[in-house]
Parts: sequence; structure tokens; C-alpha cells
Amino acid sequence: MNFDPSDPDHLCAALCAGFATWCLVASWVTGTYSHVDRLWSITPAVYASVYAYASGFDARASTMAALTWAWGIRLTYNFARKGGYSKGEQDYRWPVLREHPLLKHPVAWQAFNLGFIATYQHALLLLIARPSSAAYEAKGSELNALDRIAIGLFVFFVAFESVADQQQWIFQQSKHRAPGHARVNALRDDYKRGFLTSGLFRYSRHPNFFAEQCVWVSYYLFAVAAKWDGRADLFGASWRDAWVHEHGVGAVLLVLLFQGSTRFTESITAGKYPEYAEYRKTTSALVPLPPFGKLRAPTKKAR
Repeated sequence: MNFDPSDPDHLCAALCAGFATWCLVASWVTGTYSHVDRLWSITPAVYASVYAYASGFDARASTMAALTWAWGIRLTYNFARKGGYSKGEQDYRWPVLREHPLLKHPVAWQAFNLGFIATYQHALLLLIARPSSAAYEAKGSELNALDRIAIGLFVFFVAFESVADQQQWIFQQSKHRAPGHARVNALRDDYKRGFLTSGLFRYSRHPNFFAEQCVWVSYYLFAVAAKWDGRADLFGASWRDAWVHEHGVGAVLLVLLFQGSTRFTESITAGKYPEYAEYRKTTSALVPLPPFGKLRAPTKKAR
């Protein structure tokens, strides 16, 4: 197949390959492996913008691009304030994962770096933005009720994630007594535990992870809306044709990725904080739910 720069699918695929190559080479140069993390909040917005431009700034494609930029700017800000763009900074989980028996050999680790860290993650970022391709294909069609539902859900879950990130930020900064962040009396028990169990974290151990998945499931609804003529029965005999198609692959893969990454993250946390085991027993992992029980008072003094 010949490359056609006027085809947004071709252009986005080429950009994805370029981003992946950059992150792979950067990992070799720096010896760190969070270069995809640095682009995570940017590349979906770039892809959505390519489709919006190719569609002549169609209403649906442009709305989707604007939403991804709003999501991306917020996530970039949160990542930056945590030092994510600092020289030499990388996700604490990569060094831990590198000690896994199957990945300890340098050749095995570099194969993982090529196959998963650089290539698969960037392919996933392209796929979660793929609903914009459906909007491009349906350019000229009017926004419908499902589009409006998608907009509302996308905005809600971005706001939900923002609240969760802010609650975690306040806790971590005050826990470590960062300048300008005094201890919060309501969090005194969590300081003793070492991890946050208050606010949204009382109902979900990872409310930000939950919201991030929901953001991109909501984004997929735009693809469903683009293929819906407003008259077909979305819940009738042909519901599968309306709801299940290739533009949803990215959202599904993202949800699956979070299942594994959540378990891995918690294995590290549980090894660091003894009382995390009880928190697991009383609190849902992802979906916010009423607590399963009452947490016991912490046994450790706050530092």
C-alpha cells in the first residue's frame, strides 16, 4: 500500500511510527523508559486534530479534537507538576518490572522495550483516537443525541479524574511536607497509613484509573454516533452492528491494559504499606462503590 499524506489514516499511522521510534531511541540514549509517558497526553489530541483538519473541521470531528486537547492539557499539567518531564525521571514501575525473571536479561528487556513500551503503547494511543476516523468518514452529518451524551460523559469523567488527581496531589504534597502544603487534619489517619483512603479514594482505590478508562469509552460513543442515522434502533435486533465495530478496539485494549497495570501497581504498594491489604478488603479496585466495611484505625504514627 502506497503512503498517501492526504489520507488521515496514513498520516496518523506515520506519526505513530515516528513517535514510537523517537521514544525507542530516546530510551537507548537516556537509559530511562518513560518517554511514552511524556507523550501520552499529547498524541491522541494530535491524531484527533489530523482527522478534524482532513474533514474540513466538521462539527463532530472538531468537537472530538477540542475535547481531546482539553483532556490532554489537563493531563499534561498534572504529569508536569509531579516532575514527569524532569531530566532522568521515569515511572517507578519500570525499574521494578525490569527485575522480573523473564525480563532481567538485557536482550529480553530491550525486546520488551521495543515490543511493548515503544511500539504497543503508541499503537494503543493511536487506536483510542480511532473514533475520530469514524467522524471523518461521516463528515458533513449533523451532531445527534448520542453525540451530546458522549460530550457530557467525556467532560464528566475528565472532571472526575481531575478531582481524583487533585486529592492525591494534596495528600502526597502534604504527606512529604512540600513547601506551601501544610498537613491536613482530616488526613491524619492516611498519613499514618502512608496512602490515601479519603475522598474519592474511599469508594475506589484508583478513581483516576477508572475515570481514564471511562473517558475513552465515552469517546468511542462518537464513533457509534457517526454511524447512526438517528432513525435506526440502537437497541433492536441489529444492535451489534450499531455498537460493535473496529473503532472500539482501542477502548477495549485500554481497559485490558489497566487491569494488568492496576494489579502490578498494587503489588508494589502492598509490599510498601502493610495496611494496604485491609484497604483492599474494604474498597473497590476501580469502579466507585460503597465501602465493603470500615477501615481500622492505623497502628503507625504519622511521620
